[in-house]
Amino acid sequence: MKINLFHVFIFLFMSISTNSNAQSYKKGDVNQDGKVDISDVVAVINIMAHGGGDETFTVNGVSFTMIYVNGGTFMMGATSEQGSEASDSEKPAHSVTLSSFCIGQTEVTQELWEAVMGTNPSNSKGANLPVRQVSWDDCQTFIAKLNSLTGQQFRLPTEAEWEYAARGGNQSKGYKYSGSNNVGVVAWYDYNSSGKIHEVAAKAPNELSIYDMSGNVWEWCQDWYGSYSTSAQTNPTGPLSGSSRVNRGGSGLNDARLCRVAFRGDASPDYRDSRLGFRLAL
Repeated sequence: MKINLFHVFIFLFMSISTNSNAQSYKKGDVNQDGKVDISDVVAVINIMAHGGGDETFTVNGVSFTMIYVNGGTFMMGATSEQGSEASDSEKPAHSVTLSSFCIGQTEVTQELWEAVMGTNPSNSKGANLPVRQVSWDDCQTFIAKLNSLTGQQFRLPTEAEWEYAARGGNQSKGYKYSGSNNVGVVAWYDYNSSGKIHEVAAKAPNELSIYDMSGNVWEWCQDWYGSYSTSAQTNPTGPLSGSSRVNRGGSGLNDARLCRVAFRGDASPDYRDSRLGFRLAL
């Protein structure tokens, strides 16, 4: 979609004129980060490019939906609802501001992987099962081919984007897991999975209508793994280098503690596992 910059500034002007939430956010603060700057222009471009809403794509007959996540500021890491289960790697909790983005409503399924790659690396097959046994490097190859087919700029979510979406974005109700304080309502984990991975979207979604961000399969993120800092951050992308990449969410073969929205995992970029998949961002 071609973006007309004149329309961008008209849209931004209209938001300045009509923003009814001025007690909480400055007028013109489109991405609701507490200030009006160039990031709001970027947010307007994102809204115009994606219609400011969810979007469904079809690749070789297979459709998938990307959920629009309105940007905002949240506390990332070991927040109070995580309680005594919070690990040292989740500390300190810190403020993060994100621009708007889109994220997959579900994990990438085996049928979507096959539609793009022509093969299926998963050890147990099923069209609506999440693809598994894919490394971070494999995900990059898939994304490059998907972008070539669609003309889009799909990618992995950053770790901050992943956690923000898992928490429900600016619709968050402060749950411990993605969409509930009752893990069994929203997640397949070791207690209820019968030792297997399940089809996507079989449990309840979170506040943004995103499925399975707690449990089922671990999900790769774009970032190198590294320690948190106390300082507030805007659109963080993690360390510049490292030895392992972040993965999040827990799996159907892990206990509930690992399915919390704040729990952090990591693995070598070439690592493959039957519990490890991914979802897309845009």
